[in-house]
Amino acid sequence: MVDLHDHNPPHQVVIVGGGFGGLYAAKSLAKANVNVTLIDKRNFHLFQPLLYQVATGALSPADISSPLRSVLSKSKNTKVLLGEVNDIDTNAQQVILSGEIVPYDTLIVATGAKHSYFGKDNWEEFAPGLKTVEDAIEMRRRIFMAFEAAEKETDAAKRRAWLTFVIVGGGPTGVELAGAIAELATKTLKEDFRNIDTSEAQILLLEGMDRILPPFAPELSQEAETSLTQLGVNVQTKTLVTNIANDIVTIKQGDDVKEIAAKTVLWAAGVKASPMGKVLTERTGVESDRAGRVIVEPDLSIKGHPNIFVVGDLANFAHQNNKPLPGVAPVAMQEGEYVAKLIQKRLKGETLPQFNYVDRGSLAMIGQHAAVVDLGFIKLKGFLAWFVWLFIHIYFLIEFDNKLVVMIQWVWSYFTRNRGARLITGKETIPSVPIESNGHYQPVKTRQPINV
Repeated sequence: MVDLHDHNPPHQVVIVGGGFGGLYAAKSLAKANVNVTLIDKRNFHLFQPLLYQVATGALSPADISSPLRSVLSKSKNTKVLLGEVNDIDTNAQQVILSGEIVPYDTLIVATGAKHSYFGKDNWEEFAPGLKTVEDAIEMRRRIFMAFEAAEKETDAAKRRAWLTFVIVGGGPTGVELAGAIAELATKTLKEDFRNIDTSEAQILLLEGMDRILPPFAPELSQEAETSLTQLGVNVQTKTLVTNIANDIVTIKQGDDVKEIAAKTVLWAAGVKASPMGKVLTERTGVESDRAGRVIVEPDLSIKGHPNIFVVGDLANFAHQNNKPLPGVAPVAMQEGEYVAKLIQKRLKGETLPQFNYVDRGSLAMIGQHAAVVDLGFIKLKGFLAWFVWLFIHIYFLIEFDNKLVVMIQWVWSYFTRNRGARLITGKETIPSVPIESNGHYQPVKTRQPINV
């Protein structure tokens, strides 16, 4: 146990990262006899579980984001710094930013993870992941641009490719994305176009394992697949993606190799640790796993550095059931709260038992009135599961922002399915219009059927 008595109060706690782990740690230290500095390269906390709804036009980024200064405004012992940490000097106990040095007595690193392409980083250009607001806006641009381009396309094969959406990864993010795009195509956009029938869009969900939602109970995975199929999603398990390039997705199913022509490919298959993981391994000698996550001690500290903690998606905590905890928001929340409590105990010369994650369940939204929920003591599906999902997400969303208007807006857009945030923004220009050889506009034939 590190002795914190030698420090003159107030104790300096520096938190790097304003995600769930960092923010919950800061909030839990609000009334402690410490000074807290929260550093993040963004000025807002992002409610990542609802990012897929930004990507599919149901919500705007501001609906799921809360300014960090606003969230922590009542924590008088806390200051927020906008900046990116480049290095850590563990000997001098300093965090190094561009043009600034911040001293710490205790350091909490909670910089999370980003999507991983398993060594095929060139795929990112063709298949964006979903971790940031920018990712969600880029996905939204590609999804809605695809329908716009299909509306103008006269070539049947090209139109089919525009109306084919491939989601790689059958975890909660992939399942929720697939369900949301299917609802867009079959319900929200059904009457909006004149030359295409959006309900003929093909949505393929690819998963390498033998079932989607692998962490869930098998019966809930089956329920999710059934619900997705009813929405029109083509779920393909035991399917490995071997290449993504030039609007072609190459897949392998057993010994069979197939190619799928798709203009829109979305990535939901894997994550790797943020670059801070590498900084920590170089500066402290701590081990990391294949995904770059830092191996932490039972109290979430780093071996040989009891005053440096790692929480959230950056941490590999394998002291419970001999396998790492999943990279989900509840894990980060509980780890942040635990470390905050441990710091306060240490200041009194006390300690805490090792961290123990309490799994309160897993949830995945499939579509309107369809979800699967595993709360451990009970497994729910269908409408009741959907209602539980809705309640839990609204509860935690409002806990961060405390603005009634956000809840009303979110509930309104959700129940009306209006998806008023269907904006196409970003770098790419309007899809080209087919032109005949004589230079005249070639009208598109109305509602050509597509068959995949």
